[in-house]
Amino acid sequence: MFKIIDPAPQQWDTFVNQHPRAHFLQQSAWGDLKAAYGWRVLRVAVTDEQNRIVAGAQILLRPLPGKLGTMAYIPMGPYVTADDQWSTLWGAINKRVQQKKAAFLKCEPGIYLRETPPDFSRWKLQPALQTIQPPRTILIDIRADEDTILARMNQGTRRKIRQSLKNSIHYYEATRDDLPKFNALMQTTGQRNDFGVHEPDYYAKMYDLFVPQRDAVLFLADHEGDALAGIFVFAKGKNAWYLAGASSDHKRNLMASYGIQWHAIQWAKARGIHSYDLWGIPDEDEATLEAQFQERSDGLWGVYGFKRGWGGDIVRAADAWDRVYNPLLYNGYKAVLWLREQQS
Repeated sequence: MFKIIDPAPQQWDTFVNQHPRAHFLQQSAWGDLKAAYGWRVLRVAVTDEQNRIVAGAQILLRPLPGKLGTMAYIPMGPYVTADDQWSTLWGAINKRVQQKKAAFLKCEPGIYLRETPPDFSRWKLQPALQTIQPPRTILIDIRADEDTILARMNQGTRRKIRQSLKNSIHYYEATRDDLPKFNALMQTTGQRNDFGVHEPDYYAKMYDLFVPQRDAVLFLADHEGDALAGIFVFAKGKNAWYLAGASSDHKRNLMASYGIQWHAIQWAKARGIHSYDLWGIPDEDEATLEAQFQERSDGLWGVYGFKRGWGGDIVRAADAWDRVYNPLLYNGYKAVLWLREQQS
């Protein structure tokens, strides 16, 4: 007999940590981070007869622009441990989300590598109009020895890694006191590549919530007193994710961006990680990516040229889904998306 509970953060994290599809976006710490920036957090869980969590989801909620109500969002979930739990879980999710007056819920289930994702239309969800996380990525299998991992990369990436290790660059795990260096690098990168970056307090809170717990690491690369590159990498279960990176406009010939990525892969490998996720490339098939990456730099095209050389596999997450509770407000949301698309 299943029971529905609102799990405490520690109880929820214990379940997430043990789940084969564990993802840092389902950790309570990620909910705490988003709660500091306008989101509310719900956690709904299903327990078995021994009061063990067997299924659940962390759900984020925030107001939509233009007084279009509230959107609920499940990033990289929900989780079940057996198929017979789905209906109970979705019933609990729908009830809790509707109590919060959500106009609709967006579900991004994430990557299914060894199993077929469920057909969420069985629970009255419909294909989503928009994604929040990039649906396509590159996964590097890092279970082999380092020589084998390097051999899978293209020649240019391999050469740049080796060059980066010969240039007296200091690669190190940053402390909280090093965050100003990372924020300065992020500002430089954002201006160079014309994309928005988070405010310094965002990265400080992200550091505080994940790094001391060893669920993430901030690597920096310095050369003769100059900060050249920095990356935030997260780890959970057997997976690691390269979430944010930045580099200086100076001394780019030293290839610190390659060396720091290689150090992060070594860090993940030492933890027993199997898969290193480069987190986000354009949502196109491989033939299109290869045909256009040298000509385009808009959006995620600007990073694909860097990520393609690391010897990983292009993978697409399961389709995103929406569960509509208020059709009138959802139609207003669709109209806003259409207008934005026409203006872009």
